[in-house]
Amino acid sequence: MNPAGVAGPATVACRRPPGEDAARAESDAWLTALRARGEERELAIVRLHALLLRAARFEANRRRATTRLGGAELDHLAVQAADDALLAVLARLDTFRGASRFTTWAYKFAIYQTAVAMRRRAWQDREVPLAPESWALLPDPGEQPQQHAEDVEVLAAVRRGIAALTPHQRDVLVALAVNEVPIDVLADRLGTTRGALYKTLHDARRKLRGHLAAQGLGAPATTLTEETR
Repeated sequence: MNPAGVAGPATVACRRPPGEDAARAESDAWLTALRARGEERELAIVRLHALLLRAARFEANRRRATTRLGGAELDHLAVQAADDALLAVLARLDTFRGASRFTTWAYKFAIYQTAVAMRRRAWQDREVPLAPESWALLPDPGEQPQQHAEDVEVLAAVRRGIAALTPHQRDVLVALAVNEVPIDVLADRLGTTRGALYKTLHDARRKLRGHLAAQGLGAPATTLTEETR
């Protein structure tokens, strides 16, 4: 028998940290209020929007160096991002699985919407470069002659591979992988979706990798990065 006041192994295993119970209760309270009707729901939405606006303003100020926006204009962008984040959260309440606090989960929507808005604003007056000739402008790596010759051979093969892509695949690959155009900005300019662009980019990379593999060459990491911004 266990001494008095000492919990046995089974009891200890069932216990959760008090903070975890509090976080779960808080999240449940948010969900209940947001799924309610009438004044309870309206008040919860007001509270949620205030939370999202704080997150949006924080992210907008963190990224303000990427744009020329001043105080009022920057705050207007944050408000719009918070509005968009609110709609996104309300539409996805059923996807919340409780892996984190509800407020932490919702906060990420505001951060994402603000980042998208800031990227779009930064590119608002900029031309989106799509021309495949951009490959010819890749900088000289400044390596030894033998290594440089190998790089020239690979880049020449890459250019030939790009020429074999469809015009749309070529435009998307060059814009995203070479000129680092944010994918949401490119989606706006081309009148399409992020998902469609990811699919096009995947197909273009696969086709280009196949072209290089057929010539016994590997894809250079600097030109075929898997990240898009």
